[in-house]
Amino acid sequence: MDISGAGTSGVSGALEIKSAQLAKNQIEQEGQAALQLLEAADVPQQSANSNLGSIINTYA
Repeated sequence: MDISGAGTSGVSGALEIKSAQLAKNQIEQEGQAALQLLEAADVPQQSANSNLGSIINTYA
């Protein structure tokens, strides 16, 4: 026995669209927050010495 009304499919579709829009907005906000954190990060300068770390002591 199907008790759903004729108008419920439109409401269901509208709720799915609204849910997708909210999820998209949330993802965009999280992405913006991540970019702001990356831009605000204090990145250390790279050393100009290319030999740094090239010699590895393999003896224990």
